[in-house]
Amino acid sequence: MLYIVYTTGQCNLQCVYCSGSFPEHVVPWRVKYPLKSLVRFISEDSEAIIAFYGGEPLLNHKFIRKVMDSIDWTKFVIQTNATLIHRLDEKYWRRFDTVLLSIDGIKDVTDYYRGRGVYAAVVKAAKWLRQIGFEGDLLARMTVSEESDIYRDVTHLLSLEIFDHVHWQLDVIWSNRWRNFDYWLHSSYMPGTTRLMKYWISEMENGKVLGIAPFKAITYAIITGSPLERPPCGAGSSAYTILTDGRILACPIAVYERWAHAGHLSQDTPKTLRKYSLGSPCTECPYLDYCGGRCLYAHIERLWGEHGFRKICDATKYLIDLLRGERERVSKMLKSGIVSIEDIKYPPFNNTVEIIP
Repeated sequence: MLYIVYTTGQCNLQCVYCSGSFPEHVVPWRVKYPLKSLVRFISEDSEAIIAFYGGEPLLNHKFIRKVMDSIDWTKFVIQTNATLIHRLDEKYWRRFDTVLLSIDGIKDVTDYYRGRGVYAAVVKAAKWLRQIGFEGDLLARMTVSEESDIYRDVTHLLSLEIFDHVHWQLDVIWSNRWRNFDYWLHSSYMPGTTRLMKYWISEMENGKVLGIAPFKAITYAIITGSPLERPPCGAGSSAYTILTDGRILACPIAVYERWAHAGHLSQDTPKTLRKYSLGSPCTECPYLDYCGGRCLYAHIERLWGEHGFRKICDATKYLIDLLRGERERVSKMLKSGIVSIEDIKYPPFNNTVEIIP
């Protein structure tokens, strides 16, 4: 099971598409429960994965150290904006299995959404992690919005040759900042995704599987017939979030919603947590095996309304159809040994990558 552990509800940035810090009365800025409660809970799961999250998790780097000093049998993951990277000692960074750094593409786009100087800070942090001997999966975690060009921004991050993988999420949960989402979707995102897919396939024909996380995971599902988990992030089934006050949620972004309360650190074990499942229209959709229902939060809340929900489904189906259209070519490459199925398989474990943008 994946446990997304909030270290704080506070953030040191205030990105355009985010409200920055959570109100302290909603997600406390310091951990309110005793560490032994977390250790007891995690000890119930021999296959536990811990992902540090926030806010900006490194604002509470002391708690991260205490957890890692107390627990040595889990995989460790962190999502960070990377601006405070040196707060955590090198020896801890080398223990992480996956590090996700928030960066949206080229400098102008990243700094526009996240703040001046953030792009340079993230790139510097990524290089430093490599220099100190971090050997895990280093991942560029993008938020894609109206200033984004998916082909330009993904290929730019890959060209830096410091990230193993690139993953993106569309800014389509709460956002009302879109000037014209439909126009951007059809004039920029869909054509850019097509171009990116063609580039990915051409590189694969040369024996190189670029680390484009959605492409790899969906293609693996298509080729092997192994459906994605529902939802693909595991929210409410194989992934839960532990807030700083001990509440356990089905989804890390559902800090206000009562339906997401799955248990409490002081009262529950991994086996007693509430389980969640998807409903209509996802359960009747022929694409479900390849998208997994996309997002539990969006599925339940539908803040863009039913019509908006379907728009994002259309974008997801478009991506899946692109990759299904390349099934035969990829199968031939696998049979000829140009690439192996292990080159395509991703992620190797639930490392918080949601797979479907």
